[in-house]
Amino acid sequence: MPLPRSQQVSLIDTPYYHCVSRCVCRAFLCGKDKYSGKSFEHRRQWVENRLLFLRTVFCIDICAYSVMSNHTHVVLHVDKEKANNLSDLEVAKRWQKIHKSTLLVQRFVSQ
Repeated sequence: MPLPRSQQVSLIDTPYYHCVSRCVCRAFLCGKDKYSGKSFEHRRQWVENRLLFLRTVFCIDICAYSVMSNHTHVVLHVDKEKANNLSDLEVAKRWQKIHKSTLLVQRFVSQ
């Protein structure tokens, strides 16, 4: 059973985390699917681009990553000091980069 992040992440113990994300039902993330014969290799660059983009939004450094045919591995370093130094405005601007902005957030950012 999954644990809440508050029980999984302890920056007191370590700021480094190895994260794994897997596909289900024999789905292919990238590479050639031996069952259908289709190539999904173009997705590898998509995943890499998204990882590199997300590091600019969140206060994380990507130490290493690997995009496999049906899963990814990412070793992250959480930059707690950088996160603690973000202003409310900077947090709102970063949030807008990955989520549809509400009218309230748009007004706050435009002040």
